[in-house]
Amino acid sequence: MNQEMSGEDQKKQQQQDQMNRVNGVYHHNEDEIDYVFKVVVIGDSAVGKTQVLSRFAKNEFCFDSKSTIGVEFQTRTVSIQSKVIKAQIWDTAGQERYRAVTSAYYRGALGAMLVYDITKRQTFDHVARWVEELRAHADSSIVIMLIGNKADLVNSRAVPTEDAVEFAERQGLFFSETSALSGHNVESAYFKLLEEIFNMVSRKTLLVGSGANGINHIKEPNNGLLKGLKIDVISGPDFEVSEMKKLSSCSC
Repeated sequence: MNQEMSGEDQKKQQQQDQMNRVNGVYHHNEDEIDYVFKVVVIGDSAVGKTQVLSRFAKNEFCFDSKSTIGVEFQTRTVSIQSKVIKAQIWDTAGQERYRAVTSAYYRGALGAMLVYDITKRQTFDHVARWVEELRAHADSSIVIMLIGNKADLVNSRAVPTEDAVEFAERQGLFFSETSALSGHNVESAYFKLLEEIFNMVSRKTLLVGSGANGINHIKEPNNGLLKGLKIDVISGPDFEVSEMKKLSSCSC
């Protein structure tokens, strides 16, 4: 904001900015972003990884979707405690033939969304293997959110919630059941993950510079400076959507 503005002008500008954010029309320039967080979305094929991401990034659900090939990513910029956070979310293919390719993208990730299908027990049984693979290629303290997707298909449930809660507690993961179709819990799950990462970064004081406008900047997470840290969850209402971008086509 222009330092020559009067106090009243600044107040009016802040009110206008707030109104723009509420209406979803406020956009940040790239040089206004304080943090870039790399997040990976992993899990078996056809559990709805891309659909969950698409619901978060664009509030969309694609009924005619195709399997992800290799790795794609989408971004969404949010405001957390007055800081502008750009989430760079990598959507990985679940097929076995892509595993050697996608594992390289785990490096530098601060967070992971590990998705299974509540209607397919096998996808949950494979979760332990995904956690092992993730921790083999990323920092062992990476923030992980376990997601039981397709929660709207209650009559087809094959994985009791209690089983997932027990596994998450044993592995030190966060847990939520979501429905990409209805959008249920998708926002809150991503918000918890991003806020955990933000609090971890704040605690480790990894700010590496300050611009003339007083906005702090941080290096890209794939430079190895940022590491995960498990800390208490803070609720999601402080999150404010400020920009949404999509850099890949809808797939499954």
